[in-house]
Amino acid sequence: MNPAVQSLYDVHAPYGVVEILPGIFRLPIPLPRNPLRELNAYLIRGRDRSLLIDTGFHLPECRQALQEGLRAAGAEEDPLDVFLTHIHTDHTGLASEVVRPGGVLYMGEGDFPFTRQAYEDAYWAGIDQRFLREGFPVEELKATRGTNPARNLGPTLDLPNYRMVKDGEVLTVGDYTLQVIATPGHTPGQLCLWLEAAGILFTADHVLFDITPNITMWPNLPNALGRYLESLEKVRALPVKLALPGHRHTGDLEARIQALFTHHRNRVGETLAIVRREPGLTAYQVASRMTWDIKADSWEAFPLNQKWFATGEALAHLEYLMEEGQVAREAGPEGSARYVPRGK
Repeated sequence: MNPAVQSLYDVHAPYGVVEILPGIFRLPIPLPRNPLRELNAYLIRGRDRSLLIDTGFHLPECRQALQEGLRAAGAEEDPLDVFLTHIHTDHTGLASEVVRPGGVLYMGEGDFPFTRQAYEDAYWAGIDQRFLREGFPVEELKATRGTNPARNLGPTLDLPNYRMVKDGEVLTVGDYTLQVIATPGHTPGQLCLWLEAAGILFTADHVLFDITPNITMWPNLPNALGRYLESLEKVRALPVKLALPGHRHTGDLEARIQALFTHHRNRVGETLAIVRREPGLTAYQVASRMTWDIKADSWEAFPLNQKWFATGEALAHLEYLMEEGQVAREAGPEGSARYVPRGK
C-alpha cells in the first residue's frame, strides 16, 4: 500500500479523520456490536454547502463520532447535504438528524421507495412471509425482529428532504465534480460516486476489500446476484486510481473485482451441488449446508441475525441459478418453497 493510501487509516490523526485530497476527508464511525466494526463516512467541503457521504447507525456512539469527525474536519457549522450510497442502516441511520436546514438527502432510485414509512411497513411484512415460505422457523424469525439492525437503527422516514438521483447525474461540491454511478446488487439502489478528475471512486459497499459484500434477495430487484455481477463489470471499466470503500481498507480494485467474481462463481457452484445432492431443500436448509466464515461450530450455533443474512444470501444464489435455468422452485408442504435441479 502506498503512503498516500496508508495515511487514510492513520489512527494517530485526530478522531481518525484524514484529509485525502484538499477538502475531502475520511471520517471513521464505529459500529458497536456489529461485525463490520466501522463505517468509512466521507466529507467533501464546498464553498456554499458541504456533502457528507453516509452516516452510521442511529446510535449515540455513531452520533458522537460523526460530530467529532465533522468538528475535526472544520465542518461543524457547514450547511450540509447527505449522500446516502444505499439504504442499509449503517449508512443511513443518522441521515435525518445530520442534514442541515435546507439540505438534501440524496438516494438512489432503486432504494428511494424505502424512504416512505408505508412502503417499509409493507416491505417487512412481505419479507417475513417470504422467509417463512423459505423455511425460516417462525420462532427464530420472531426473535430477529427486535435485534436486526436493518429494522431498528435506521433514519426517520417520510421527510421532505429525500431526493432521488439516477445513474449519470452530476453533483458539484466546491471544486469537485462527481458522477453518480448506479451499481445495483448489494441493494437495489446502491450508488458509487466517481471523481473522474482525481481517479477516485467512492465504492460504498459495492466493492469491499477485506470482506465480501452481502448479496441477498430483494423483492424489487429480481436476481440481485446477477445484477451485482453486471455492476462489477461496470465499475471495472473505469480508470480508477483510488477506491474508497464503505468499510475497512482499500486496495487494488481490478484484483478485488476479479476475486469477487471468483468468490461468487464458487458460491454458485456450491449452492448448485447442494441442491443436486439433496433435491427438495428449503433456502434455509440450503444456507445451513453452505460454508460460512463465522465463529460458530454449527448452524445451530449461528447468531439468529446471521442466520437471517445467510438465508437471504442463499436465496440470491438460488435465484441466480433459477435465471440460469439450473434450478427450479417447487411448492412444498404448507406452501413452502423447495429447490430442485434442472437439466444435468
